[in-house]
Amino acid sequence: MFRRRVPALLTVALLTAGLVGCSAAAPERPAAPAPTPQASTPGAATPAPRVPAGTAPTQAFAVGVRQLALNRGGDRPLPVTLWYPARGSSGGAAQRDATVAAGRFPVVAFSHGLDGRPTDYRALTTRWAAAGFVVAAPMFPHTGKGTDGSVLDVLNQPADVSYVLDKVLALDAKAGDPLRGRLATDRVAAAGHSAGGVTTIGLFTTGRDERLRAGVVLAGTGLGVGTAFAGTAAPQLFVHGRADEVVDYAAGKAVYDAVPWPKAMLSLTRGDHGRVLLGDDTALGVVADTTIEFLRWTLYGDAAARDRLPASATRGDIATLDDRL
Repeated sequence: MFRRRVPALLTVALLTAGLVGCSAAAPERPAAPAPTPQASTPGAATPAPRVPAGTAPTQAFAVGVRQLALNRGGDRPLPVTLWYPARGSSGGAAQRDATVAAGRFPVVAFSHGLDGRPTDYRALTTRWAAAGFVVAAPMFPHTGKGTDGSVLDVLNQPADVSYVLDKVLALDAKAGDPLRGRLATDRVAAAGHSAGGVTTIGLFTTGRDERLRAGVVLAGTGLGVGTAFAGTAAPQLFVHGRADEVVDYAAGKAVYDAVPWPKAMLSLTRGDHGRVLLGDDTALGVVADTTIEFLRWTLYGDAAARDRLPASATRGDIATLDDRL
């Protein structure tokens, strides 16, 4: 019995060390040691045709927001915040239940960090929605703000995200739903910060969801989910602060190095775990613009967005870009 429990106990210890305090508003903590990466499985990735060439919307949309009450298995409540392109003038705050804009929009599933909430990230997620993406962000039952903070439950979250995608994508065909006919259900990405970054990596490794065309990992690590990226090739964008005090930069870089697909890593020169990433307007602008160009390329098939990405990433000497897309 003791031997069988050791791997689980080690996982708990590693996750706790690496992810405690990982929400965007977390206080400073000592940097976690970099884990030894799990090697990718040779030949695990299979090539796939890219999204058909297209053009992403050029105008900025107003942003609407609504809530979905979901529950996986009856014991995993997953309230979801949905941000989406809306009709009206752009630039203001997200309007609750605003009329959805005309068009069909790709979907991005976003996972928050430990002791976080979807709304902690609205400065980023609303920019994605204004650029023409529907963002579905669940609040996880054991790692969200005000929950029991069970770090090990991060390992259940990739399945939560897949369940959320099942339900959100089904709205495209649901009679009477405001999003009916508005979702590009074949153009889906996953993104997340810190523990949400672990969740996102898990969606391409141990919990591979083949619907995903791309991933955005913000200050993430492979603790608990490994780096055995598998299935259809899906481009990845990693964003990490070199001064991250919670998830050491080297830990994120090790996972990035293991990705066998097209990839890029945006390294914030003075970036910490969350405050600079999401709280500094200049750095946030670089992160937002770079992630938007990446999503435009991977989900809209917009080659011009791919060409613009390096300039967005390196504007103002805020960050450097390792570009292998």
